[in-house]
Amino acid sequence: MSRRPSIGRAAPRSRPRQSIHQATRDYERWLRRCTSVVEADLRDKHALMRQDPFLFLRGTYYRWAELWPACGLETVRAPRVLGIGDLHVGSFGTWRDAEGRLAWGVDDFDEAYALPYTNDLVRLAASLKIANAMGSLAIKLKAGCDAILEGYAETLRGGGQPIVLAEGRERLEKLGIRDIKAPDDFWKKLNRLPTVRGRPPRSAVIALKAALPDPDLPHRFVRRQAGTGSLGQERFVAIAECNGGYIAREAKALVPSASAWLAGHIGKHQSCYQRIMRSAARSPDPFQRIAGTWLIRRLSPDSNPIDIDELPKRRDEATLLHAMGMEAANVHLGSPRRATAILRDLRGRKPRWLRDAAKVMAETMHREWRDYRS
Repeated sequence: MSRRPSIGRAAPRSRPRQSIHQATRDYERWLRRCTSVVEADLRDKHALMRQDPFLFLRGTYYRWAELWPACGLETVRAPRVLGIGDLHVGSFGTWRDAEGRLAWGVDDFDEAYALPYTNDLVRLAASLKIANAMGSLAIKLKAGCDAILEGYAETLRGGGQPIVLAEGRERLEKLGIRDIKAPDDFWKKLNRLPTVRGRPPRSAVIALKAALPDPDLPHRFVRRQAGTGSLGQERFVAIAECNGGYIAREAKALVPSASAWLAGHIGKHQSCYQRIMRSAARSPDPFQRIAGTWLIRRLSPDSNPIDIDELPKRRDEATLLHAMGMEAANVHLGSPRRATAILRDLRGRKPRWLRDAAKVMAETMHREWRDYRS
């Protein structure tokens, strides 16, 4: 069982440098000790990682966690929080809160761990630089970093600002976009998945049935492939018809953060996920919970991650990145009494600190991608 990570100021330990291929083999051996792995999905993940540097970044948080402390950046030494870990411009999505309102924010916390607050900001900014180079975003790195930091600091000073979107045409002003189109073929694609042969693990079945409106509701189980970083972890979905339409609940196998791998910990449970969900300043998804080693959540057209390439081409990217900075602060505010220390640390940093660190890490991860392809 992994130990609960402490929150303080110490920098994370770096480990001896190894190649990306060695690191991947090492991490995946550890992963198999933590959970049952879907090997075909893991092979698909490797293929995605070779496609482009942004998918590589998304699929290799374990490598980021290993390299960031070794890059000699001053940003590694900073007040620690219960951080997101694997934050990037594709980490955000929507869900319906307990009042039925559309909420927006970070859509998963698979890599949550006690980290310097700067980890999330530098990774978000590095992903911006990589996405910019690929043409997915047009905003310059300086303007993007300024927007992230402005939203982050403002939200820390204000004590948090959950991002709930009003209904109607003006609802997306906070994100700088006009519309989020729910996928038209969501249920068609889900229903095309073949029924699982045999039965999913008993613990997943119990958790999924408990998440349905009625555990005796007729349903079927399917396997689902989703995400990039979590490809290889088991996912089971219960699909049923209820009151004139389809409903779905997903169980995703949880493993500890790659930061736990880096620290040499082995564990079956992901305690940080539960803690960060409960503590963040946000309007939570009432269907999302932890059941043993499974993350349970509702699947629907409104409860979905949103890839940056799926957003409307006409958008205010500075406003969007400002909102991403706000959401990072909302999550970090779940670490008690850290806002004052973070704001003090931010005031002591040079104006270009985020840009400079983002450039170093973007170039580092791009070089790793080239090495991985070879």
